[in-house]
Amino acid sequence: MMNFNELPIDINLKSTLKNSNFITPTPIQNQSIPVALNGKDILGTAQTGTGKTLAFTIPLINKLILNKDTAGLIICPTRELASQVMNTVLKLKSEKINIGHALLIGGESMHRQLNQLNKRARIIVGTPGRINDHLKRRSLNLSKISYLVLDETDRMLDMGFTPQIEAILKFIPKKHQTLLFSATLPNNILRISQKYLNNPERISVGSLVTPIEKIKQEVLQTTQEKKYDELINQLFERKGSILVFVKTKHGADKIVKKLKFDDHSAEAIHGNLRQSKRERVIRGFRAGKNRILVATDVAARGLDIPLIQHVINFDLPQVPEDYIHRVGRTGRAGKDGSALTFLTNNDQRTWREIQKLIDPNFNLQKNFNNFKKNKRNKFRKKGKFFRNESKSHNNKPGKRNKFKNRKRPKNFSFKKFKKNRFKKKR
Repeated sequence: MMNFNELPIDINLKSTLKNSNFITPTPIQNQSIPVALNGKDILGTAQTGTGKTLAFTIPLINKLILNKDTAGLIICPTRELASQVMNTVLKLKSEKINIGHALLIGGESMHRQLNQLNKRARIIVGTPGRINDHLKRRSLNLSKISYLVLDETDRMLDMGFTPQIEAILKFIPKKHQTLLFSATLPNNILRISQKYLNNPERISVGSLVTPIEKIKQEVLQTTQEKKYDELINQLFERKGSILVFVKTKHGADKIVKKLKFDDHSAEAIHGNLRQSKRERVIRGFRAGKNRILVATDVAARGLDIPLIQHVINFDLPQVPEDYIHRVGRTGRAGKDGSALTFLTNNDQRTWREIQKLIDPNFNLQKNFNNFKKNKRNKFRKKGKFFRNESKSHNNKPGKRNKFKNRKRPKNFSFKKFKKNRFKKKR
């Protein structure tokens, strides 16, 4: 397939693709779309930022155009990803492709979602939790679903959505087409594919664990106390937009507060923000209003912001796979990008796991080992100095321990020893 115009799809869909400036498909689109158009299940893996969304939305809309009595369901791990998938769907719609849609995510008005569902929504995009809420309220009917997409499935399982996903699948007719897309392919994904996919076509583009090659990856060894100062130095040295990843929501808010105090334009995005606030922050960052976005791993996937020049891992991720997704926020759509990771003395174990994920034959960086060794020696010497000082009165090792646990006889008193000591001095 050289371009989208050569696809065996509805002429109106070809027109909207052209109007939306979708001309040449990416590798994952090139391999997936023809298979999906033939009605086959897909188990697809590709690096983040390679265009998976269009790979499943084009066949979906074409199927709904041809059969007006069917519907499609797309399940995403986060509100941000669900919103961006819906934005892609809306780009493919037109006056001649008038298909009802509903976005079912937390943090949005339930009343608005009910109105969308009541208008015969045939394209439903949502997160597992909110989809289940509507199923419990009986406001969502999945009996017409013939096209199911599980997007970023590995992330959904990492977030503990397995029970919700299985609950949703009970409401979907047995005869349906399933497309499962994931950035990585752990064993739990393979188990789900065997359970819910029917003889799927295996499609893989690029490495499952290697970050995009055009991304320049660097490591900066520092201490916890100096991290913020190093961050400020990096902000001055680098040009363009910067996405800073931290471990906790509190940490994100704290760093943004300090950055604003130091006259940097920054905002935070994490799970505690209302959906409207999160969308406003993303819009501001995308428009260049704020140069720095400080985020927890909720933003590691699904943020389609093409202007991110740099990613800084202020804290290492708690799950090694999230390093791949963090780094994948830059260098999107074939552009160059840069990723910097701060490493402290306490990060050795996590960094080793990340390196093993990227390269199973790796050896821990010599510089990092030397850094850790030097730090250890420093504290060992300091401890030794203080121990010698405290035991200078007693050079025989273990003498204090010898008398420490000795039991004193009843009615024992130090008074007579004190008297004798003073008499000798006189």
